Amino acid sequence: MNETATAPTAPLRARADIDLAALRANVRALRARASGAALMAVVKSDAYGHGAVPCARAAVDAGARWLGTATPEEALALRKAGLPGRIMCWLWTPGGPWREAIEADLDVSVSGMWALRELVAAARDAGVPARVQLKADTGLGRNGCQPGEDWAELVAEALRAQSEGFLRVTGLWSHFACADEPGHPSITAQLTLFREMVAYAEGQGVRPEVRHIANSPATLTLPESHFDLVRTGIAVYGISPSPEIGDPADFGLRPVMTLSASVALVKRVPGGHGVSYGHHYVTPGDTTLGLVPVGYADGIPRHASGAGPVLVDGKWRTVAGRIAMDQFVVDLGGDEPATGTRAVLFGPGDRGEPTAEDWAQAAGTIAYEIVTRIGTRVPRVYVNEKQAG
Repeated sequence: MNETATAPTAPLRARADIDLAALRANVRALRARASGAALMAVVKSDAYGHGAVPCARAAVDAGARWLGTATPEEALALRKAGLPGRIMCWLWTPGGPWREAIEADLDVSVSGMWALRELVAAARDAGVPARVQLKADTGLGRNGCQPGEDWAELVAEALRAQSEGFLRVTGLWSHFACADEPGHPSITAQLTLFREMVAYAEGQGVRPEVRHIANSPATLTLPESHFDLVRTGIAVYGISPSPEIGDPADFGLRPVMTLSASVALVKRVPGGHGVSYGHHYVTPGDTTLGLVPVGYADGIPRHASGAGPVLVDGKWRTVAGRIAMDQFVVDLGGDEPATGTRAVLFGPGDRGEPTAEDWAQAAGTIAYEIVTRIGTRVPRVYVNEKQAG
């Protein structure tokens, strides 16, 4: 579990400030984008590294009517923390906690017959009907039931179990492969197939509460995909799903996490001095080096060695040499900030600091990974926990 605090009592080696007012504003902005649909705030993977329970509460406060997780364990943890309302989980493996999920009134996703059979058995044992959503594979090629005979069989068996009182089919859903690539031909193809698979299921007698396919990029750019519910993940945390579709500000979003650390050492070194493992950086002349006490054990990507940006004492610096497990170095170019000076790795970007997207570019990855991988050694410090008014 991440350590949480509202205000640290002593300077921290590192901290991730989580602005819950920004998160609530993001949820409201996303609701406005999809005003004809309900909104699901996806809080899987500890809310993309931001802290599942505080973020879930803030999202619900801002009008999210659903919460979503990948694993049932994540969803059950939300229920244990007292989160009410609709919670959906979709990543199941054989022998999963079906009965616990049913008794917790979760919506569970089923993609194939093995899962439906395990769910029905658990519902029979629990004496409580399950809430089940059938997932269609419309082209992503991961989870989900294939169209045609497989879908027909799954729908028929689900309706049979519903008639016997073991479950209720509450949703029909799918997931885009390329919604973050505007104009990609798969988008139209998936939408068409989703409509066909939904029409088939409804023609057989399924009466879902919700039909949904829109993820964050589709919520922002594809209004025809909104149906009854949109599932917003990374956008809730104020990060654009893709630079190609726009920056966060283009959609009225603000990044929620600011990651910083206290500079642990500042020292002068001569030119020709090797820095960090392998001496991939050698000082070009007399300079000062600053030690930033976070590394890949904290989730700082080693792939950003020599490229990751950091704001120290009002100036952008760049990681000098390799990022190590617990620390990295920046060349301060002769500046001598005091030890304890705050080094900001990323934040919203409007105070001169880098953003998670800047780190993603430096590491050759996506901003999703940058925020999600920040580890448990970094305390989450929640600010603006109370909703104004």
